[in-house]
Amino acid sequence: MEAVSDLYMTTSKRDYYEVLGISRNASEEDIKKAFRKLALEYHPDRNRSEGAESRFKEVNEAYQVLSDSSKRAKYDRFGHDAVGPNGGRGFDGFDSAGGFGDIFDTFFGSGFGDVTGTRRNAPRRGNDMQAHLSITFEEAVFGVEKDVEIARIDVCSRCRGTRSEPDTVTTVCDNCNGSGQVRRSHQGFFDRFVQITPCSVCSGEGKIITSPCAQCNGAGRERRQRRLVVTIPAGIDDNTQIRLNQEGEAGFNGGRPGDLYVVLSVQPHELFERHGADIHYHLPITIPQAALGASLKVPTLSDDEKVVIEPGTQPGDKIRMRNKGIPHLRGSQRGDQIVTIDVEIPTSLNDEQRKLMTALAESMGDTNANSRDKGIFNKLKEVFGAPE
Repeated sequence: MEAVSDLYMTTSKRDYYEVLGISRNASEEDIKKAFRKLALEYHPDRNRSEGAESRFKEVNEAYQVLSDSSKRAKYDRFGHDAVGPNGGRGFDGFDSAGGFGDIFDTFFGSGFGDVTGTRRNAPRRGNDMQAHLSITFEEAVFGVEKDVEIARIDVCSRCRGTRSEPDTVTTVCDNCNGSGQVRRSHQGFFDRFVQITPCSVCSGEGKIITSPCAQCNGAGRERRQRRLVVTIPAGIDDNTQIRLNQEGEAGFNGGRPGDLYVVLSVQPHELFERHGADIHYHLPITIPQAALGASLKVPTLSDDEKVVIEPGTQPGDKIRMRNKGIPHLRGSQRGDQIVTIDVEIPTSLNDEQRKLMTALAESMGDTNANSRDKGIFNKLKEVFGAPE
């Protein structure tokens, strides 16, 4: 008797508002929210730590009183004595309905031992899948339709997911009456507890399959090779994922299929580099073209176009070609093509070229010592030297 009394003291003499962490003027919704949070935190099936079960009992006890307007009024006026074992503590939800399990059913759709509410015979969504697809630079720029082959788990083509041979019937499990769960009552110190476990006869399915499908061995699903068409929009970038809705694995018990995520790998281009919606191209030119200027053809994503090289162009100078880049995924605009000038220094000259180049360098002297031209002509002197 003392042991029972001590346990009762630990669960009933603490202020119920303090147990739920709410104020004394808390609304009915506040009480429900507090209970949901604490019940999930301390439910014995979710929390195996020492003291969790006692804390769970305490939370339930507090909720049973404060959620009932008449009991709450008595408690606010007279305290624990008005709702204790000798003052009306016979909690209706526990004594008559079966304990923690039914309280959890009310809030979370399941009982003690199944806090998620998921039963094996309930429809469940299929798993998502991922596939990889390599495309060219041009396909990423302009968009394309590509085929992708995947091996996925589909609904069995023979039994259509019923798991039984065609023209056969399944029977409802007598042990659980088709619910897939069995309820067992346990008497505790204060209350009756209801534990809900999967039915051992039907393995939680709620039905007995007498003639399993010969093609899928009663699984209701089978692995098949599928070819799908993926529409790749113009302007897609490397490592982008495209989701194909409900093209993943088949669901369970009539649940929706999962999704397929296609991860794109864009091959590099031999001429262009991509930076966002812009593309970059390096244009090699000669020293005379840089010094005197020129009009040259430049490759673009669609066709060759002319660009003007201004006289005195320096290595590293850039020319922006508007709207010659990559289309934006959203909108009608395009990026630009950035042309970077590379002035090529010749590595070998014949005698006449050497004399002309040396004469040019000497004629310029130090007049360009403080200009950007210094680098090119000084390098020429270093490479070729003075004529003999």
